[in-house]
Amino acid sequence: MSSGTRTEPVAAALFDTAIGLCAIAWHGDTVVRFQLPEASEEQTLARITRPLGGMPVDEGEPGPTITTAIAGIRAHLAGALDPLRWIAIDLRDTPEFHRAVYAVTRDIDPGRTLSYGDIATRLGAPGSAQAVGQALGRNPIPLIVPCHRVLAADHALHGFSAPGGIGTKARLLEIERTPGFGEPMLF
Repeated sequence: MSSGTRTEPVAAALFDTAIGLCAIAWHGDTVVRFQLPEASEEQTLARITRPLGGMPVDEGEPGPTITTAIAGIRAHLAGALDPLRWIAIDLRDTPEFHRAVYAVTRDIDPGRTLSYGDIATRLGAPGSAQAVGQALGRNPIPLIVPCHRVLAADHALHGFSAPGGIGTKARLLEIERTPGFGEPMLF
């Protein structure tokens, strides 16, 4: 992760996945934004290309590192589970507390979940579950920073700010074979 003012040009691209058209924005070899499918290609493109840190985001051709990241994301969404922690991300335009929340969230493996309160406790800030939820609601890199793996204390699917809301969250958990989502459990 970098820190400081953004000066690098940021590019973005759309790509098909098992769940629909996703988008990714990057500078160099580092992802700065990820977009789950919107209702239309135009909406997905508009969301991924909105300015970032005052800089424009233009459509571009991904280089080898971002192409590899896209392949990893496609494979993950097709069921070949990968925590995607190997994808370099840049959260320099993100508040420090949010970056800490995202770091804990990124350590949650596919098929596992934590509660908002669990993350708050791991941050040494018990009682800040609501602040954790607010940070995750502003996550610019969902899936790679897997906010869908964070549930309410009762393991219910409450608000999910990504397109498709809690239906998308449930679908991602089902793809990751998270117990309690998708196929009925035998035990």
